[in-house]
Amino acid sequence: MAKQAAVYILASKRNGTLYIGVTGHLIQRILQHRNNEADGFTKKYQVHKLVYFELTDCITAAIAREKQLKNWRRSWKIELIEKNNPEWNDLWYEIIE
Repeated sequence: MAKQAAVYILASKRNGTLYIGVTGHLIQRILQHRNNEADGFTKKYQVHKLVYFELTDCITAAIAREKQLKNWRRSWKIELIEKNNPEWNDLWYEIIE
């Protein structure tokens, strides 16, 4: 996967703790989360499973979408995840292929 702006959702487990983030390089950023390379929320709560992502053409659009998703109700976020990933599979393996 080429370097591209993205908004993503990580989960600790199915219906578990959620984290929404934005990045200019999805693979690199998810790898940082998975390896606990940055102190913070995902390290503290072990939120490492990539369950949803959207690629965008520019970082500005990704940031706007991140802000929108962060303001959503939890039930809407879960619905978004389950619409695209009903089994809550770890999409990490999909993006590194």
